[in-house]
Amino acid sequence: MASYNKVILMGNLTRDPQLTYTSSNTAVCKFGLAVNRRWRDRNTGENKDETCFVDCTCFGRGGEVINQYMSKGKPIHLDGRLNFSQWEGQDGSKRSKLEVVVENFQFVGGGGERQGGAPQQAGASQGGYGNQGGGYSGPPDDDNVPF
Repeated sequence: MASYNKVILMGNLTRDPQLTYTSSNTAVCKFGLAVNRRWRDRNTGENKDETCFVDCTCFGRGGEVINQYMSKGKPIHLDGRLNFSQWEGQDGSKRSKLEVVVENFQFVGGGGERQGGAPQQAGASQGGYGNQGGGYSGPPDDDNVPF
């Protein structure tokens, strides 16, 4: 049976990105994402809100770009895959975590002041970055992207 592991999310960062490097000098950027859902309760007619908090990790040049231009509260559109990790804690308890490994992303928003010339266009022609095929594909061929 074939499998498919794809996640598409748009939300706001819950904390500033944290950038580290592996021993082989690969960038690893970790950040949290808050994804909101609003709906109307059919019984009461009242609006309800729900927030889902998602841990995300982006590797390579894409992680460096996220770390450089993103901060807590800024919106981002991303896609990636789910990754489930299990380990044993220091106290001997079994621990697990489900996270999204970011493969592509786009900065969204606009109209506001841009910090450092960060690309914030949601269109496909600007501001999109990804890891298709396991490697960073680099910025798009567009003179408006500051790279």
